[in-house]
Amino acid sequence: MFKLVKRLQLVDWLCFFCAVASIVLQVWLDIKVVDYTRNLSLVITSGLGQVLEQGAYMLGCALISLLGAILCGFFFALISARLSCNLRREIYLKVHELSMADIKKFSVPSLITRTSNDVGQVQMFIAMGMQMIIKAPLTAIWAITKMANKNWEWSTLTVGAVISIVVGVSIIMALAIPKFKKIQSYIDDINNVTKEQLTGIRVVHAFNAEKYQESKFEEKNETLTNTQIFTQKTMGFMNPLMYLVMNLMSLGIYWIGAFLIAGTIENESLFADMITFNGYSSQVVSSFLTLVMIFVMWPRASVSASRINQLLNTKNSILEGNFLGETEEKGVIEFRNVSFKYPDANELMLKNISFKAKRGDTLAFIGSTGSGKTTIVNLLMRFYDCTEGEILIDGINIQDYKLKDLYNKIGYVPQRAVLLSGTVSTNVAFGDNGKGEITEDEIKQAVEIAQGKNFVEKMDNGYHGNVAQGGTNLSGGQKQRLSIARAIARNPEIYIFDDAFSALDYVTDYKLRTELKRQTKNSTNVIVAQRIGTIMNADTIVVLEKGKCVGIGTHKELLKNCDTYKEIAYSQLSKEELNG
Repeated sequence: MFKLVKRLQLVDWLCFFCAVASIVLQVWLDIKVVDYTRNLSLVITSGLGQVLEQGAYMLGCALISLLGAILCGFFFALISARLSCNLRREIYLKVHELSMADIKKFSVPSLITRTSNDVGQVQMFIAMGMQMIIKAPLTAIWAITKMANKNWEWSTLTVGAVISIVVGVSIIMALAIPKFKKIQSYIDDINNVTKEQLTGIRVVHAFNAEKYQESKFEEKNETLTNTQIFTQKTMGFMNPLMYLVMNLMSLGIYWIGAFLIAGTIENESLFADMITFNGYSSQVVSSFLTLVMIFVMWPRASVSASRINQLLNTKNSILEGNFLGETEEKGVIEFRNVSFKYPDANELMLKNISFKAKRGDTLAFIGSTGSGKTTIVNLLMRFYDCTEGEILIDGINIQDYKLKDLYNKIGYVPQRAVLLSGTVSTNVAFGDNGKGEITEDEIKQAVEIAQGKNFVEKMDNGYHGNVAQGGTNLSGGQKQRLSIARAIARNPEIYIFDDAFSALDYVTDYKLRTELKRQTKNSTNVIVAQRIGTIMNADTIVVLEKGKCVGIGTHKELLKNCDTYKEIAYSQLSKEELNG
């Protein structure tokens, strides 16, 4: 928690000191009210005028104390709101900075929980708990100093009451804190099941798996509910305990006072001391009652703060270089003895891969599922760093590039088309290509090359037609074509198509590749595909099997000397089709 407090800015600290000043004013006035209570008990037989005078002082103190409480609440609310705003921004930017390997350390539901629920817990603690942390000890210490050197019997009783409260609270917290630490992870589990249900809703319905998903959710929900019920029941003992001790203490003070007053002739002064002592002791116990509220909020807020710090302190495993991307060569890709192992894997996914592609070439990858095709794309995009060897673009190791300049060289079409809520134009012109704003004409040209003109112009508002989040109002092929158009609109040196034609029919696939070859003749095309027909005309085809390169060459060369390629080819096309 204290690490997060260090993120407060100058204006927040100014608000904090103003809040502390208002708390000191409140405590001083609350103590003065007790003093005026003593005076009131002494003058109660002196006439109505003095009674009203002391009562007016008490009322004035109470009103000014109320104003101080309002100001204190305002300042801490402002501090907590600003801190939570900054934390959400930092978390959001941090997630953008992290590599795929780093993000996998945290699940998506967990990242959402940390951004929303965890930040909310911290905000609530700062807004409510901080003023309690300052006010409660200050009130207790101030009241104790006022009680010093008073009647030892009353003092002993007060000390006993405080010890009883401390022991009771310690037992309750020992039972509750371990459960509080688990609640946030249980919320992650709830979010995870909910996300799984929503993203896979079609499959769930198609396989009549609603009951199965409901049982999974119910299990997680009951675990969270039972844990919360246990903590609330346990913490529920605190208030009754505190009030019981406080009332018994007051009763004890009056009981002792009755004996003391009966044995002295200074009844009036002793009676006033008894009233005053009871007021001070009540403030001491009330301070501990306030601290109980802190004990209720602190465990969850502390766990939430730790989870936020864990994310913010995660170091990015992909470190940027300083090279700005200006090179004499353009569109040259080279892998030199590249091997790679995923962070959580025991075996290498890629083993000693080497190839080179020049500007204007079409470089294709083919192989069975799990052979490492997409892994090569992930390495080329520097979503991961290779374990051994090096990858060069335009003669420069990609680890030397600034990431922004590296990505400005690439137009990437992922295996799964990703569209964002907005319009066709905002999706095609998405991002910063380092060359200025993409014009309306360039958007239309990119869509036409991607064979999307017909369906886009039939949409309501055409190129300004609505695209739902995730492109749910479009078919798979339409999403894929807009994803391809987005890469074309960047006009990059290198195009990467990661199985980007799988949702297209053969006619559209052929037309699109023909247009691409004409449009991107000065760029390097990297194609990952499952269909032989998509890559037959590539300048270089790399055949992968179990992470190894088992063949490299043109279509005709591989038909002659690569058994793996021949097996894939003859399983898809006839001999006549393969020979053109």
